[in-house]
Amino acid sequence: MPATTTDVQATVTEALESFGAEASDINREATMESLDIDSLDLAELSQIAEEKYGVTLKSADADRLKTVGDAIDLIVERAG
Repeated sequence: MPATTTDVQATVTEALESFGAEASDINREATMESLDIDSLDLAELSQIAEEKYGVTLKSADADRLKTVGDAIDLIVERAG
């Protein structure tokens, strides 16, 4: 079953909340920096994406993930 944007968004939001980001601050435009998401958090998000969707995010991808929307779109794109 392909990963839908809605499903991936829910997964990413849940992960970011577990890393300490405020739920009310999480939206597609929010930057990882503004949410206090660091490289270790992104590595953990990568593991979640791999387990749930079979998507591998490499360290080079982390540089491209400036916003929550970037992360969602990249996972959906690779899962499709």
